[in-house]
This record gives sequence, structure tokens and C-alpha cells, in this order.
Amino acid sequence: MPFLIETFDKPGHAEMRARERDAHLEFLARNKALLLACGAKLNDDGSSAGGGIYIVDLETREEAERFIAQDPFTHVGLFESVKIIRWRKAYIDGTSYL
Repeated sequence: MPFLIETFDKPGHAEMRARERDAHLEFLARNKALLLACGAKLNDDGSSAGGGIYIVDLETREEAERFIAQDPFTHVGLFESVKIIRWRKAYIDGTSYL
């Protein structure tokens, strides 16, 4: 069963996010088989809201914890906090999983 991982950046760390973005995107590309969806959270005006959401196809919380621990954003200390929540697929791209 998948997990939703929500990250929250430390305040005032937008420069760190920008600096580490390429390494983060490479990490996502290496792990694309695990990703059902992911992306940065944005404000209504399109600016960064300081965090992201990942929906990962993993079986256990421990696997989800290991996944986010490997993200370059974690390595440089970008995140103030991380929430990991078990998630049940209902619809993805219009396809029902019920």
C-alpha cells in the first residue's frame, strides 16, 4: 500500500532548495518506478510554498522513511519536518483502483 510523504522546508531556505534542485531531480529520476506522483507545493501565485509531496509505491513505513532519508534535500537539512501517511489508491489518471 502506498504512502504519502509531505515535506515542509525550514523557513528562509529557498536558496538551499534551488541550489540542491538538480541533485533532487536526479534522485527522483533514479526512483521513478516507485513514484505514483510527486511535486513541489506552490502558493496560489505559483511561487514555492516551501515543501513537497511524494506518493510512493512502497509496502512499509520503514521503506518510506528510507526513501525520504535518501533524498538530497534531506541530506542537506532542508526539511523542518516530514509527515508520512499510509495512502489508499482510489483513482490515478482516471483509472479506478477500487
